[in-house]
Amino acid sequence: MTKIGIILGSTRPGRNGEAVAKWVLAQAQQRSDAEFELVDLLDCKLPHLDEAVPPSLGQYSQPHTREWAAKIASFDGFVMVTPEYNHATSGALKNAIDFLFAEWNNKAVGFVGYGSVGGARAIESLRLIAGELMMADVRAAVTLSLATDFVNYSQFVPGEHQAGALNTVLDQVVAWSTALAPLRAGA
Repeated sequence: MTKIGIILGSTRPGRNGEAVAKWVLAQAQQRSDAEFELVDLLDCKLPHLDEAVPPSLGQYSQPHTREWAAKIASFDGFVMVTPEYNHATSGALKNAIDFLFAEWNNKAVGFVGYGSVGGARAIESLRLIAGELMMADVRAAVTLSLATDFVNYSQFVPGEHQAGALNTVLDQVVAWSTALAPLRAGA
């Protein structure tokens, strides 16, 4: 069965992302076409990138890097839940991505963003990164506005239409993850 990791890309105290990621997981678990697992970067305890050798060489020296690599390698695709900070994704998510290379290759990725403009700019920056990592980013995305999908900018209450948008993202991530399986097997 296809296995999709839902990566919670914020480690900030009081983060809105936790409620968003749990909503994504709850919606995903209603499906029978894949297995879904929440990966909270707060639990991973990755320091700032501390590997001397570029990740494209796969020569990981740190135990936390090897553990992170094994976790990411176990998935066929991803949904990244990203805040938007200063027109980009969080430093925590970018750092976690930068630790690895081959473990991301030939996997699909979809995005759920949140912020003042729905995290759209963070999603767009992540699409550029996905291309460099040989990931297939799906067309659909969920963009959650702090003004309309949150009460007082902090209590997550997504608009009804957001469930449909998420379902489209999940459809595309599962389909592309399955289609890319032969490439992963050949690697």
